[in-house]
Amino acid sequence: MTEHSRDDLHSELTAFAGFLAGLPSFVRQRMTVSQALSIVQQRLDNREVQLGAAIDRIFANPRSPYGALLRHVGCTQEDAHELVAREGVEGALSVLRARGVYVSFEEFKGLQPIVRGSLSLTPSPADFDNPNGGRYYSTTTGGSTGAGRRVRLDLEHFAALLPARIVVRHVQGLTGIPAASWSDLPPGGGLKGVLLQAAAGEDATHWFTARLHGKDGAAWRFRVATTATLAVARLSGARVRAPQFLPFERAVELAQWAAGQVARHGSCTIHASVSRILRIALAATEHGINLRGTILRGGGEPPTDAKVAHIRASGATFHSSYAFSEVGTVGSSCLSPEECNDQHFMQDHLALVQAARRVPGFDLEVPAFCFTSLLPSAPKLLFNVESDDYGTISHRRCGCKWEQLGFALHLTGIRSFRKLTGEGVTLVGSDMERILDTILPARFGGSALDYQFVEEEDAQGFTRLVLRVAPHLAVTDEAAITECVLESLERTGAAGALARSAWRQAGTVRIRREAPTMTTRGKLLPLDIGARSVRS
Repeated sequence: MTEHSRDDLHSELTAFAGFLAGLPSFVRQRMTVSQALSIVQQRLDNREVQLGAAIDRIFANPRSPYGALLRHVGCTQEDAHELVAREGVEGALSVLRARGVYVSFEEFKGLQPIVRGSLSLTPSPADFDNPNGGRYYSTTTGGSTGAGRRVRLDLEHFAALLPARIVVRHVQGLTGIPAASWSDLPPGGGLKGVLLQAAAGEDATHWFTARLHGKDGAAWRFRVATTATLAVARLSGARVRAPQFLPFERAVELAQWAAGQVARHGSCTIHASVSRILRIALAATEHGINLRGTILRGGGEPPTDAKVAHIRASGATFHSSYAFSEVGTVGSSCLSPEECNDQHFMQDHLALVQAARRVPGFDLEVPAFCFTSLLPSAPKLLFNVESDDYGTISHRRCGCKWEQLGFALHLTGIRSFRKLTGEGVTLVGSDMERILDTILPARFGGSALDYQFVEEEDAQGFTRLVLRVAPHLAVTDEAAITECVLESLERTGAAGALARSAWRQAGTVRIRREAPTMTTRGKLLPLDIGARSVRS
């Protein structure tokens, strides 16, 4: 172990010890719905103040890439404050985005340097971290550059997210009803949800995980961290449960759990990825279980009309959600939706503008989302950071509770332009590109021109990742190709290992012997995102 590695390990262990030390006071919090509503309303009323404070934090941090970008365009701290006062939050961010003060998706993920005219920056992922965080433990996202990127789960930020979580549950009619989560150990979101539920004073969440131990299980450090966290929480009086192992083929057990809770209490709710929610609904229909009275809440991937139709056919109510690891909840389901993925944007802790960007390899521009984090506790500080999502922003009047609370902004048609998503697990395209460009040709012959991934939806609504393999290759064992892809995911980082486990259980990766598709300019894209379709 190098001296640098030892320092990193010591820093992580020190932070985790602080996380455990601060956990008792966190889980003992008791916040009423009225208190949560008051806090969220104050944040909505003071968004310009919050953005001004974010600007101050940027200029106070000499390592901040955003500070370098602002100084490069001649924008001082005073100039930025004047711009916010004159143009408002989104107006000021749009002006700065047009002048070059932004970070693209590829730049934020460390896939390419930040270059704006004469300015060239090569920031590390840590340069986007909040320098004030202290009580956290680290998990990782996918290793798109060969190493996983750390995402801090910080107690201070958990506490800051608590009011909005309570408000979401209030608006969706979930307060006080039995709850279950089918979400995995870190880097999955199960532990975070359990802790927030405890801090809200709700009854213990029934926690189920499809990934616990064994060949496709969670890494030992995440199992240890989960065990230690739950032990401290229990000693502090929190009603938290250990996760129960529930693989995909036993989804009917959650349908039975829901039916039992509805019979006893009148209603219940289950939160999971959209694909897992779909599995519960299909299992219920197959076994003659009516899920009326059950609220199924799904995120992690875009809900489609086909998925939602199957879910609602079970008798359940469905609510979609929109979140990502760096900022938490981005949107909450409209109660009078225009489409199945109609989200009210969480303006209390985020700002959002759009900017046109070209989809890699296509003669196509999309209105990409650019996010700014407003809460001082955000583990990753975002200032006009482009996600690889795009969609439509509108101020449609819907009349639902979210609009009445002041959340008037709707996000619809949300899609990614360079990620693959299946079973609620998302991988950055470059993770898969290395498998296509190097690993598969070395093992099965041909070149990178002979392999291509395409995302499709089958007749039941499940997302499948089809690997196109050129017919001229002399490959007789297609199962070996699938296994090679799954095994290679393990080496892309924690999210790759999570994908391997989920995709193996679900049979997500399929082989099709057909020639990869070229673009109109004769280019071969490793990820044919333009071909998303429904297959029988």
